[in-house]
Amino acid sequence: MSGHSKWANIKHKKGKADAQKGKMFTKLGRELVVASRACGGDVNNFRLKIAIENAKAQNVPNDNIQRAIQKGMGGTEGAVYEELRYEGYGPGGVAIMIDILTDNRNRTAGEVRHIFSKNGGNMGETGCVGWMFQDKGQLRISREGLKLSEDDLMLIALEAGADDLEADSEEFVIYTSPEAMESVRKVLQDQTIPVTESVLSPMPQNTIEISDADQARKIVHLMETLEDHDDVQGVYSNFELSDALAADF
Repeated sequence: MSGHSKWANIKHKKGKADAQKGKMFTKLGRELVVASRACGGDVNNFRLKIAIENAKAQNVPNDNIQRAIQKGMGGTEGAVYEELRYEGYGPGGVAIMIDILTDNRNRTAGEVRHIFSKNGGNMGETGCVGWMFQDKGQLRISREGLKLSEDDLMLIALEAGADDLEADSEEFVIYTSPEAMESVRKVLQDQTIPVTESVLSPMPQNTIEISDADQARKIVHLMETLEDHDDVQGVYSNFELSDALAADF
């Protein structure tokens, strides 16, 4: 699996530096609402627990978190969000999957289809690219303040049931099966290893390397335009930027 997530990691760092914190808070809040509704506000539920931890890691105020949980439980009136997953193709035929939370599926479908067509792609039928992806847990750990070596962290993660670990100059990313994500996270927590983000998302089983700069710009523009849509919670693809191009994004 190593090396498959170059774009995902670039995107993650860009997201951390994004000045549009309000939009980030909105997306985290929607996930809190939906997770709370699904489990009746049980804070021991894995999905809600992860949603709370991710919100806290992005400095979402506790009052905002509690309001979102109460809204999910029906304690306050508000929009009812529906979870959807759209699939399609980008420039060069790269596969794209999009996780959606919307209160109006017809509006969102039309807007996402328009983004695809305007940016050299097309939205497909359900299942058209889903077979190329597999859900994986991702646990991100900052290098800052971490006293363990990469080898030590790798050993702890693998013994806890993780599949793989990737590293760069700023952080480590531990990959797990969906079933092992909570137990691995618990082991890290018990070892006082701080996890800055925990997500369960589709990962490509194989990737396509993009080395043409013009095509890369078109793909990245489509990905970023989709991510900027208010109803989009996550965008995933099977492309990788070549090492020569990765530094430019």
